This record gives sequence, C-alpha cells and structure tokens, in this order.
Amino acid sequence: MALNPKYSTTTVNAKANAVGDALNTGYLRVYDGTQPVDANTAVGAQVLLAELRFNADAFAAASGGVITANAITQDSSANATGTATWARVLASDGTTVWFDGSAGTGTVNFVLNTASIVVGAVVSCSAFTLTENPG
Repeated sequence: MALNPKYSTTTVNAKANAVGDALNTGYLRVYDGTQPVDANTAVGAQVLLAELRFNADAFAAASGGVITANAITQDSSANATGTATWARVLASDGTTVWFDGSAGTGTVNFVLNTASIVVGAVVSCSAFTLTENPG
C-alpha cells in the first residue's frame, strides 16, 4: 500500500505556527538574480538589495494551515541598486536559513513596494503568507 499521510487541521496549524514562531525577529533578505535551486544552496553572485526584519511576533496564529505575516519592518536604506527577484528568510540569528521565495510586485511570495530597488531607498513588504501542506 502507498504511503499517503493526511494531516488534521490541528496538525497543519501547529506546523505553521512552529515556523512562524521560529521567525520572530528574523530576517527577510531581498536579492537580484536567479533564485538558488533550494534554500540549502549558498547565495552566489546574487546581490543583497535590502534587508527587512520580522517583528517580535512575526505571524498571526495559523488558520487552516496558513500563517500571515504581521507588519514587517521596512529597510529604510536599501543596500544596493537592482531588480528584486527573490528573497531568503532567516531566523533571528541571521544565519539559520528557513526558506526562499519569489520577491517583487504582482504574484510573488513576498510583495514589495517596488521590484526596482535603488540604493538608499525605502524597501517594504506589504504581504506574505505561508501555507503548510495538509498532505
């Protein structure tokens, strides 16, 4: 018989909340270039454009396995000029990588105020949700 786990809403909410709790005061680093194949791959030639911070309570409680980010602290002075294409999420230690996702405007994981970032400009993220798969 095939392996086919299906999780309860209680389980997916617990999993989502655990991720959200791990990201309290964590980092959202925005880059240009091609997103690495996975979050275990080191950043290469991609340029760090901006660094935003999750608040002390990074996410609202999960509902249906979905967590929605609370307000994310903007970067008041972007690090470099370039086109935002992806972002990496790290724990508050600034080194523990949790995941990557697309960044910019439109249909992306991390919705920014602009994809065209200019050094010294304000960069903000207006929306981010993460869905834990029920199986």
